[in-house]
Amino acid sequence: MILTEETDWIGGQLTSQAVPPDENPWIESFGGTRSYLNLRTRIREYYRRNFPLTAEAHASPHLNPGNGMVSRLCHEPRIALAVLQELMAPYIAARALILLIRHRPTAADTDHDHVRTVTVLDLETGDPLVLHAPWFCDGTDMGDLLPLTGTEFLTGAESRQQTGEPHAPEQADPNNMQAFTCCFAMDYIDGEDHTIERPEQYGFWRDYSPALSPAWPGKLLAWDYTHPVTLKPRRLETDPSKSTGLFAYRRIIDRAQFIPGTYRGDITLVNWPQNDYLPGNLIGVSPEEAARHLEGGRQLSLSLLYWLQTEAPRPDGSTGWKGLRLREDVTGTANGLAKQPYIRESRRIQAEFTVLEQHVSTEFRRKETSTSAEDVKAEVFNDSVGIGSYRIDLHPSTTGINYIDISSVPFQIPLGALIPKRIENLLPACKNLGVTHITNGCYRLHPVEWNIGEAAGALAAFCVSRKRSPREVRSKPALLKEFQAVLTSHGVPLAWPKVTPL
Repeated sequence: MILTEETDWIGGQLTSQAVPPDENPWIESFGGTRSYLNLRTRIREYYRRNFPLTAEAHASPHLNPGNGMVSRLCHEPRIALAVLQELMAPYIAARALILLIRHRPTAADTDHDHVRTVTVLDLETGDPLVLHAPWFCDGTDMGDLLPLTGTEFLTGAESRQQTGEPHAPEQADPNNMQAFTCCFAMDYIDGEDHTIERPEQYGFWRDYSPALSPAWPGKLLAWDYTHPVTLKPRRLETDPSKSTGLFAYRRIIDRAQFIPGTYRGDITLVNWPQNDYLPGNLIGVSPEEAARHLEGGRQLSLSLLYWLQTEAPRPDGSTGWKGLRLREDVTGTANGLAKQPYIRESRRIQAEFTVLEQHVSTEFRRKETSTSAEDVKAEVFNDSVGIGSYRIDLHPSTTGINYIDISSVPFQIPLGALIPKRIENLLPACKNLGVTHITNGCYRLHPVEWNIGEAAGALAAFCVSRKRSPREVRSKPALLKEFQAVLTSHGVPLAWPKVTPL
C-alpha cells in the first residue's frame, strides 16, 4: 500500500489543518469505529505518558487536555500526529505501507472506466513519480483525484428541483461552497507584548462587512456575528486574559490540568466566525485565483490576530490584548498558520446513491414517519458501511448564503455513496462521497470521515481478495453480507442504537 500526503504531516483535519475533533455526544462509548476510538484513547495515553499532568487530570478516564467546548477531546495537533505515526510504524517497518510525504497528485492515466496510474509530484525535488495500482482511494480534502481521473463530480449547491431538499436553493450554483478557514494557535501571556507586524491586507479586512443573506450584523472583525441556528445577531463575550468565550471554544491546552509552570498560558485554536474566508473558492478556479484566495485567507487570519492584539474591544472598555502570542510551534509553520486550510466542502462524486436531506433531517423524518422527536430515525440503508452523527452545519458560503444549521438524526453511511457512477477502481475516502451540498454539512466531520476512509480501504481490499467490483458487492446480497461482516469484525458499527437527534 502507498499513502501520499502533500504536507509533511499526515492526518488532515486533526494535524495539518489543526482542527480538534468535532464529534457526536456519544463518542466516548459509541458513534465511531473501533480504530477511531483507539486513536482517541492513544491521544490521552500519550499525554499521560509524556506530560506532567496534575494527579486529577492524570486519573481522569476522559482526559480533555484543552477542556474546549467543541469536543470532549481537544488537543494539540502534534500529539495526533505522533499517535498516527505510532499506529503506522509497524506497517512502514514491514514495507506493508510506503508513506510518501510532500507528494501531490498532478495527473492520471485512465483506460475507459479504469484508472491505470496516478502521477504525484515530489515537492522537495520537483521529480514526478508514477504510481501503478489496481485500486485508488481519494482521501484529499478537495477531491483532487476526481478531475485528474475524469471521474464525474459535483461542486457547490444542487437545486431544489434536482434533489427535492427543503433547504436547497431554487437554482443550482456550483460556486456556492462553504468558506474555508486558515486556522492558527495562540496563547495569552499577561504583561508581555507579542503584537505581530501589521498584515499587508489589514486595512481591507478591518473594514470588511460580509454581504450575506440573511444579513451579517456588521463587520467581520467584530464580536457581533450571526447565530448559526436562529440567524439573529449574537455576541459571545470573549476575554483571552480570562480564557472565556471564543477563546475557550477550541482551547487545546488548559494549563490548569498540568503541573504549574508547564504552560505559561492556555492555548486556543482559532477557527472562529471571524476568520471564515468568504470572497472566493479554492475549487473550480484557475491556479492563480486559488493562490490569491488562499493568500487572502491567510491574511484574514493574521488580520484577526492583529485586530485582537490592537483594536478588539475589551470588557473593561480598553482595546486589544498585546499579550496574545502566535504559536507557530503548535502548527509547525514559520507563519504560525496551519499547514493547510480547513476545507469544509469538497468535490463530490456522482455516485450510485446520493444521501439527501430527506434521509437525515430530523424535521423531515418526523413529518415523513409521523413519529415523536424521541422516536424519529434516519433512513435505513441496507448497504450500510458505517455510521455518523452531526448537525447539518453549513458555514456561510462564498456566494452570500448565511449559515444553514438544522437538526439531523444519527445516520448510516451507505455503500452506494462510495461508488462512482462510472469509474470502477477509484473510491472516495472522505467528504468527497455521494452527498449533496446540504448533507455534506453532517458527513464532513472527523469520525465520519474516518469511517468513510476505513470503509473505502476495506472495500478495496475485499474487492482485490474476491476479484469483485464494488458494484457487485452492493448488488449481490451474499457478497454485501460478507463485506459487512468483515467491517463488523474490524469494529465498524453499521447501525445506531436508540439515541436522541442532534
